[in-house]
Amino acid sequence: MGKIELEFEKCLSKGQIKAFSDGPKLVGKQLKIAEGDLAEAQEGLTRKKWKWSTIQAYYSMFHTARALLYAKGFREHHHRCLRIAISHLYVSEDTAFHALVSDFQLAKMMRENADYADDFSENGANKLVSSAERFLKIVRKILRRPIQII
Repeated sequence: MGKIELEFEKCLSKGQIKAFSDGPKLVGKQLKIAEGDLAEAQEGLTRKKWKWSTIQAYYSMFHTARALLYAKGFREHHHRCLRIAISHLYVSEDTAFHALVSDFQLAKMMRENADYADDFSENGANKLVSSAERFLKIVRKILRRPIQII
């Protein structure tokens, strides 16, 4: 059993990931929220609101990741477990997807730094918005394929 698989099992046993039968019906709503957050992040860049763009780009990625989890019939109760779950459940996806999951982890740290330490930058905000755009684009392609619910 690999590290991600063990971490996923731990998230399940602690109730931080739970079965969610209504999840597949809510995928579209999560993607719509992700799109809205991304639009706000992009607008923040044009207005030089680096902190806001950082935060909104993270939440775009969060809702994009949540759409993936919902599509498989699960729900998260912990942000860390969301990343672990999509890594585990979508292990067969290409390397671009897995690089974006790493970006999602970095985005969480950047959002926390922006929120709690007032630590953010123009460069960081631009990179995060680009990552959020790529993540949403790749996830839309993944979700167009038939989803096998575990």
